[in-house]
Amino acid sequence: MNPLRFGRSKRPGDATGSSLGAPSHWQDLPTDDLGQRARQSLPRRWSVAGALLGAGIALVAFAPASWLARGLAAASNEHVLITDSRGSIWNGSGVLVLSGGAGSRDAAILPGRLSWTLGFKGLGLALHARQDCCLNGQLQLLLRPGWGRFELAVANSGEWLARLPAGLLSGLGTPWNTLQLGGSLRLSARDLRLEWLGGQWRQFGQLDLDLLNLSSRVSTLAPLGSYRFSLLAMPASPGQTGGGNNVSQMNLSTLEGALMLNGQGTLTAGKPRFTLEASAAPGREAALNNLLNIIGRRQGARSVFSIG
Repeated sequence: MNPLRFGRSKRPGDATGSSLGAPSHWQDLPTDDLGQRARQSLPRRWSVAGALLGAGIALVAFAPASWLARGLAAASNEHVLITDSRGSIWNGSGVLVLSGGAGSRDAAILPGRLSWTLGFKGLGLALHARQDCCLNGQLQLLLRPGWGRFELAVANSGEWLARLPAGLLSGLGTPWNTLQLGGSLRLSARDLRLEWLGGQWRQFGQLDLDLLNLSSRVSTLAPLGSYRFSLLAMPASPGQTGGGNNVSQMNLSTLEGALMLNGQGTLTAGKPRFTLEASAAPGREAALNNLLNIIGRRQGARSVFSIG
């Protein structure tokens, strides 16, 4: 008989019996070769990073004006549009259009072209807009982006921002396309600032819209009167920081005229609740009867219209 041989047998994984224990490709390379390869790949990485950075800068520097147009359309739910945009987001122009919103066929075009320049100011951006027909000099807006927030502030110090023909409101659809208003609109702001935070807009300051010497195709009486619509930020709720609120007060009052309008309501997280009461000045009831029937639900001499 052969004597028993005691010894270690070959097992899977032994350096002598399996490739698992074999030296790797990098282990086979001398240390000098590893360093050389690393030094050769470093310039390539920097080249790729530089190319990506340059492409990003060029993309921003030559961003088309249509980017601003798309941003305005999205922010206004397609009620305010810029068409025929030219130039870049930094220095461009376009035609301003009021629309009834997505899918609406109603639209009104402002005369002339809106031109703008956009540049850096501090940690934000400054937008200067001009339109000969309607803006008081230059409209100056400050845009301040941040983490999860965005702020838009009106920097103008003049008495009014814009004057527009009231007929442009017909572009917003019902009920303006029925009323076909004549007269003019005057827009002004006092310390107006809007902040986008947590998916909602929050207002600071006040926005006023004066509707001057209005007339309507559904009434033979002209002018009907002059009115002021105000959107005023309400004080912050107890315990709320920042001095603002996501609730704004809406008021409509009569400055003068035969058609008496009075309305109150609130704008909360973009949702309006508003009640309007309309009546005729003494001696003007017959001339305004048809218009009062159109404005809202009749309650005797008054006409009542509600939203929300």
